[in-house]
Amino acid sequence: MRKNRSQNKTENLTEASETKTYPTEWLNVESLDIEAQGVAHKADGKVVFIDGALPFEVVSANVNRKKDNWEKATLLTIKRESSQRVTPNCPHFGLHSGACGGCKMQHLHIAAQVAVKQRALEDGLWHLGKIKANNILRPIEGPAWGYRYRARISVKFVRKKGEHGQVLIGFHERKSRYVADMQVCPVLPQHVSDLLMPLRDLIASMDAKETIPQLEIAVGDAVVAMVVRHMEALSTNDMDKLRDFALKYTFVQWWLQPKGLDTVHLMDEQAGKVSTLSYALPQFGITMPFKPTDFTQVNPHINQVLVSRALRLLDVQKSERVIDWFCGLGNFTLPLATQAKEVLGVEGSEELVVRSRQNYLFNQPKFLKNKPVAAVSTAYSATEFVVRNLFEITGSVLAEDGIAEKWLMDPPREGAFALVKALVELVTQDSNPTIENPSEAVKNWQPPKRIVYVSCNPATLARDAGLLVNEAGYTCTAAGVVNMFPHTAHVESMAVFERL
Repeated sequence: MRKNRSQNKTENLTEASETKTYPTEWLNVESLDIEAQGVAHKADGKVVFIDGALPFEVVSANVNRKKDNWEKATLLTIKRESSQRVTPNCPHFGLHSGACGGCKMQHLHIAAQVAVKQRALEDGLWHLGKIKANNILRPIEGPAWGYRYRARISVKFVRKKGEHGQVLIGFHERKSRYVADMQVCPVLPQHVSDLLMPLRDLIASMDAKETIPQLEIAVGDAVVAMVVRHMEALSTNDMDKLRDFALKYTFVQWWLQPKGLDTVHLMDEQAGKVSTLSYALPQFGITMPFKPTDFTQVNPHINQVLVSRALRLLDVQKSERVIDWFCGLGNFTLPLATQAKEVLGVEGSEELVVRSRQNYLFNQPKFLKNKPVAAVSTAYSATEFVVRNLFEITGSVLAEDGIAEKWLMDPPREGAFALVKALVELVTQDSNPTIENPSEAVKNWQPPKRIVYVSCNPATLARDAGLLVNEAGYTCTAAGVVNMFPHTAHVESMAVFERL
């Protein structure tokens, strides 16, 4: 990708030979925070966070918010440009009015984006957890464009726009609740991005155009499921229009959501005569069916590498029992079942536990598929799925799930604080007994030798890592970032903990 050179090349060349002292209206950008804001200091020491500015640039900025210790500003002009600045690939990205807020880093080279996220992970581990990883893992990276296989897209009929009103479909505008006027989206798969304008025309033609607030898009290997959130019952005419759309774009599968998530359902069999919504983990010979509202990783390319690396780092042996905490659909559980002696998948959602059991059976050899689980255990190790409230789990409850040599943890943004506290409670029970009248399970419990923690929030990972290392006696042997969401500020990461 070509770099976006500054407007005055002569000024740039002259700048290299000048002193680095600039007039007071110019700011020297020192770093980039995780929200993709350039960080600079005024002459009086006050911090200025500048939208659109990059490290090592010299810029002028328009201050739009002031506090005693800091200011927020928007980039105006660039006097000296960063070598890492690139031309954004999306026409809707930028600082202009109406710019899409879905991405924050398209103006920064992808390698530099990863470096920013790696620094955020390391800084969090040290400043919040008071630990350092012994080794830094090579970042997991994948396609920078067309990667986003899940998206919740807002829909808005704007009566005053155009002669007869206009439907907008997109993410929210930058720092706004308004819906961006998106015509393309390069982070969506091409065949989904190409649907944005036809979808606008479709909804504009519907009777319910003013009462459809969002579309939930879930892309499988062969299907694009679209969940229509509708505030009033759809007319027969509207249903027919959806069917006609699915006949034209044969990979589209319509789902309807009249109220909460529990009301989501396939529109009808006619609209669903395409393959089951699913994704594959080909390295393990696994296919994972899912519903469009189920949690799945946004980036399937990265997910395949993520699962493979997690299992390689966990180094599961055929003689070992493994627990997969926050197992969801079984994204890690089923691959683990190809390597371990026994696997337990634990999840807070009863619906997801049911789905993970179904996926376990779905992936048995065809000739064994209709037989009891006990009869197919030769294909996969003995695998059980249970429901637990992992945000309220205690040491006593944890002990009842038994001893496992290895753990895999993949919690939501809130992290695994209660689970880690429960582990600490059991590890320190002998020196600091907190469980009265401990059961035999508590007395005999042993901590896992190795834990692989997959995180979508570096702050909660750092908090939990601090407990594992500083209170439970683990060592953080490795940590690294996973660029699951290129061009955004989202930081996915992975850390390994060992206890001798």
